[in-house]
Amino acid sequence: MRMYLLALNPTDSVTEGFLPAAARLGLDVTILTDQPSAHRDVPAHTEVLECDVHDFRAVINRIATHHRADAVFTNSDHLQTQAALAADYFGLPGKDWRAALRAKNKGEMRRHLAAAGLDAVRSMELAAGQDPSAFAAADLPYPVVLKPREGVASEDVILAADPEELVARAKEIQARRPHAALLAEEFLTGELYTLETLGDGRVRHVLGSFHTAVSAPPVFIEERLDFVAAPPEPVVAQVTAQLDALGVGLGACHTEYVVHEGRARLIEVNYRVIGDQCDLLLAQILGIELFELILRAHLGEPLPADLGARRDGAGRVEYALADRAGTLTAAPAATDRTVDGVRLAYRPLRDLGDRHPHYGTNRDYLGVLRVTGTDRGAVDRVADDFVAAERWEITP
Repeated sequence: MRMYLLALNPTDSVTEGFLPAAARLGLDVTILTDQPSAHRDVPAHTEVLECDVHDFRAVINRIATHHRADAVFTNSDHLQTQAALAADYFGLPGKDWRAALRAKNKGEMRRHLAAAGLDAVRSMELAAGQDPSAFAAADLPYPVVLKPREGVASEDVILAADPEELVARAKEIQARRPHAALLAEEFLTGELYTLETLGDGRVRHVLGSFHTAVSAPPVFIEERLDFVAAPPEPVVAQVTAQLDALGVGLGACHTEYVVHEGRARLIEVNYRVIGDQCDLLLAQILGIELFELILRAHLGEPLPADLGARRDGAGRVEYALADRAGTLTAAPAATDRTVDGVRLAYRPLRDLGDRHPHYGTNRDYLGVLRVTGTDRGAVDRVADDFVAAERWEITP
């Protein structure tokens, strides 16, 4: 059986998760990508073909002129609609392309949820190239969050206190992203969480949740995520009702939301498995073959009624962040250890000697720490001890 995997740059989710899972399932994998040189280090039985993966017509043509497809899959935020359209064209299991588009296009997500009577968030869109001064005339409740309508990973997401700042920030983003539509929306107060789900289009399993700590405004960088095995049922019901309205059903979904006085309001829906190594922690903490299950769902196989997931796990993911521009001159090496029954893994995300600007986004990550166990206090103690003992230095 052959799976076509649409990809941009290689990610840990693909290299450490989906490609090994595909090999265990006996799948031949063809990676379609517009960056073939970045995919040189692929496992055996994996081929790489160049393709304009942003264009669903190019994807369909590339598959039609190559080997017969049994599955079309992607874990990229940017390529979900293209993969869904290609799967539908070839009569294969896949996501509803409309749901994939609603998840990616945050303005359309807001409109759809408001039309369904589930949540109304005051917002305004600015088309690519449109004069940002149009924002100043909008009736928005300040402060507002400004973001690219189809953005990811906190890139160019910023809090604006008043119309003047909103217009100025919009001009800055347009200078960097001239082809991006922008969205300004009311700031939703509350504690930030995620909901991690897995479905086959018929049933949906709640895998768990993460409580997310973000940097101080005006930017929104995820600094730490703590695993929550059993999020409150009333909150889960609110979030899944909104996912149902959007049409989310097949495969993994990573949903970010805030909870305030018992009300859950969506921040964004990422119609794929959670990234930045939280997926690796999730698979480990639940004790299931998470990536295989996701691929099986995309092959049309029904998920078991009980995934057999453990419910006694505790976990934490924490990121070392650059706080300035400069050259990384000191940082810990890759580390794996077990301390008092707690498993710790640290992975560098930049090499020593690398020089970078200060982005104010997830691109400031220097390394990622994953810690898992069955005792919350022990997990936190081991993580805190590691962070306190190590040092990260950036020389201007």
